[in-house]
Order: sequence, then structure tokens, then C-alpha cells
Amino acid sequence: MTELVQDLCLGLLLGGVYALVAGGLTLIFGVMRVINLAHGAFLILSAFVTYSLWHALGIDPLLAVLITTPIVFVLGWVTYKLFVSPIRTAPMVSTVLLTFGLAMVLEGAMGTFWGNNSTAIRPAYADESFRFAGLFLPKAQVFGGLVAVAVLVALSLLLGKTWLGRAIRAAAINPTGAELVGIRVASVAALVFALGIAAAGAGGAIVGVLYPFVPGSHYQWIARLLAIVVLGGMGSLNGAVLGALMFGFAETLAAAYLSPAWATAVPYLIVFAVLLVRPQGLMGSRLREDAVTA
Repeated sequence: MTELVQDLCLGLLLGGVYALVAGGLTLIFGVMRVINLAHGAFLILSAFVTYSLWHALGIDPLLAVLITTPIVFVLGWVTYKLFVSPIRTAPMVSTVLLTFGLAMVLEGAMGTFWGNNSTAIRPAYADESFRFAGLFLPKAQVFGGLVAVAVLVALSLLLGKTWLGRAIRAAAINPTGAELVGIRVASVAALVFALGIAAAGAGGAIVGVLYPFVPGSHYQWIARLLAIVVLGGMGSLNGAVLGALMFGFAETLAAAYLSPAWATAVPYLIVFAVLLVRPQGLMGSRLREDAVTA
């Protein structure tokens, strides 16, 4: 029983990290209807920046979230203005191809600057664990999970309790109506894209502590994040959180009770099973046919 509780705790912590990064991806889609395939590349870029801050300056990688998040926010805003904004209203396939191309460019830039060798961030507490009531919880996962939850709560408060959050929701639900009441939807879209990328930036600092990474690691991360977003329901932040928690529990329990080799496959099997019953995801809604073809 103690082992099961420990695995559930680890799955919850892992799910919190997934929820933070997937939340940024689903936020961008919910407001802009843009599937950002460069999301994983920004996450890995943040992990490399975190590594440099830790290796060169000795800054704790999880505290580096306070530095990497604003940096990646600015990069996201510039990326939107230069590349995404001109084709935001184009067919979705255009933005998919664009963001995929951006991911390739970022991968090449990371390989040129940091190299293509496996990189790991190993702070002093990386091999230490908390011991409580027979449970052994790795400090890196506990600290990383708590940081992820804190950032996710801050993002939720921003969306739910501020004027900017109300403007974002209005732009997502009815862009034309939002424009009529004085909301500049184009400016809101730029901020949303930057916020979504910033969430990936915060997640990248945490991911860098939990997993080794190379520039090409963004492929596995964008696959995982897209699966989480589709599982929860495209555009639903609450759905992304729920899907992320399910992913975290599935990976942890599969590794503990089946085999580590199944830890990657089992979550995707759950996604397939859910989509067979509910194609729009757990908390998604069906699009009208006229909305799809518009």
C-alpha cells in the first residue's frame, strides 16, 4: 500500500509539470486556433538556458525559472510578431508548417550553440529524497512539481481574476464581439502566444532537472504535449490539466507495475481509448461543421 501511495504521489508531481507545459500549448490554441509545433523546442531551449545559468553562474535551476520565464516570454512575443501574426488568419495547415519550421530552426541553433551531446542539470539535491511515513520522494521531483503548480496557479489567477484574463476569454469566445467592445484582439493574441511560450519556458527549467536532454528532445515532448491536449480537449485549460494528471499517473504506474518499457506506450493507449468514446476529448466540445469550414 505504501508503494502505491508513493507512486501516486510521484505521478501527481509529474502530472503537475506536464500540466504547466501543456497548459501553455492549449492556451495558444484556445485563443488563436494555432497548433504550435515549436512548443517543445522552446521548452528544450529553456532547459539549455537553465543549464547555462546553473553551470556558469551556479544559479539553482528551479530558481532560474524567474529568469528563463521572462526571457522566453520575450522570445515568444517576438516570434509571434515576426512570423505568426502575418499568417494567423491563414488556414491552420499554414501555421502548422510555420511552427514546425521554427522548431527545426531552434533545434539547429541549439545544436550549434550547445552541441548535440546529452545534457543534464544535476543540482546538489538531485540524488536526495524526502522520507515521510515510509515514503521516499525525490527532492528534485517534489521541488519541480511545487514550482510547476505555483506557476500554473499564477497563470490561472491571471486568466480568471484580471482584466487581461477577461479580454483573453472574450477574444477566444467571440473575437468580433471583443473588437466591438474595445478589445484589440491582435494585441491579445500576441500576449497569449507569449504567455503560452513562457509556460513552456518555466516548464523547461523543471524538465532540465528531471530528464537529460538534447536539441532533438523537442520531438518527444511535442508528441507528449499534443497527446495531453487532445486527451483533455483542444482549447480547454482544465482539460489540459486533467489530461496531464492522467498522463503522469499512467506513466508512473506503468513503470512501477508493468515495465519501464511500457511507461511511454500506456498513456497513448489511454488517449486512443478515450478518443474512441469521446472524439472531442474529456472536456472539449464539438465544433460545428460551419465553424470548421469557415
